[in-house]
Amino acid sequence: MGSVDVEEAAAEIFAALGTGRQVRPFSARDPGFDLAAAYRVAARVHERRVARGERPVGRKIGFTNRRIWDEYGVYAPIWGHVYDTTLHELAAVSAGFPLAGLAEPRIEPEIMFGISAAPHAAMDDTELLGCIDWVAHGFELVQSIFPGWAFAAADTVAAYGLHGALLVGQRVAVAPDLSRWKASLPAFGIALSCDGASMEEGSGAHVLDGPVAALRHLLSVLEASPEQKPLGAGEIVTTGTLTRALPVRAGQVWSTRLDGIGLPGARVQFR
Repeated sequence: MGSVDVEEAAAEIFAALGTGRQVRPFSARDPGFDLAAAYRVAARVHERRVARGERPVGRKIGFTNRRIWDEYGVYAPIWGHVYDTTLHELAAVSAGFPLAGLAEPRIEPEIMFGISAAPHAAMDDTELLGCIDWVAHGFELVQSIFPGWAFAAADTVAAYGLHGALLVGQRVAVAPDLSRWKASLPAFGIALSCDGASMEEGSGAHVLDGPVAALRHLLSVLEASPEQKPLGAGEIVTTGTLTRALPVRAGQVWSTRLDGIGLPGARVQFR
């Protein structure tokens, strides 16, 4: 037991990236390892990724689905970066998305936003939607560099926010009908299937009462942390899983059906 050195932890986490290797949770090494320390570690990992050529293109919000909090023992949302190396168009991976290099990968069906103007937490839903260029549905692949998905909230922040990849589906413009999006985003339903078998059902309301509410939460966190770069135009935000996160393996085909929203379902095969 002992204090976790920020630089040493960042080096260990960065070394595990893309290898599938796992490490002992930092919270198990130091009971005092908290969210403040974890975000400092995450910032150092981010610096290393940028230094080697990765370009940040957006943010992911994790643990917005309150139904999974007890499962993981994490009781508040977290966030992390999305990079050009982890962002993929679903249409471009129709031949299969590789799982190699991801540690215990799981699939999360999500709603993604393309930001067109800098939003602020004080905005109401209509104003926030006015800062969004497009809405898409797709999948985030999350991973755990901690064996068995056993960790504390601080560990997840330090380890890339559990982010592995973001697979973005068809992008649909928001501007033509803000009122429709305002009504449908918190209320739509989703069914998740694997190889044709029903696995989970969910709703937009499961994500902090709706994806726009999840976006507002991220903005409030960033605005309370002056050291963090504000969310800006051109970024992509994925708002958290609409169902439980389920394990995936090569050879499987996962798909979704959406009801009550103007977005098509998504499909991905893994290899």
